[in-house]
Amino acid sequence: MTGNRVTSNIQGMAETVRIAALSEIPVGSSHEVTAAGRVIALFNVDGTLYALDGVCPHAGGPLGQGQLDGCVVTCPWHGWQFDVTTGQHCLTEAIRHSSFPVIVEGDDVLVELP
Repeated sequence: MTGNRVTSNIQGMAETVRIAALSEIPVGSSHEVTAAGRVIALFNVDGTLYALDGVCPHAGGPLGQGQLDGCVVTCPWHGWQFDVTTGQHCLTEAIRHSSFPVIVEGDDVLVELP
């Protein structure tokens, strides 16, 4: 699922990386991809794509392999849950997981990484 398109923004030190084809990410699905040395969890919630750091902060579980229920993903290892639209942990307000902006250009799904 990873691609080779990378653009960088020197001023903000961000890079935009192609991580998937839109056609590979059906509504209601979660996917794990690797881009620019990072694991990214990609989610399609009602046609809108969201990206979180793919490594659960609890014990390193694979969030992109978790069950997506509406906008909540459940880590398959220990059940931690996050709102994929914000990265907010569902029980502990103090925990917010890293999220990344997603851009869709035609069939290309791009993510902006710091």
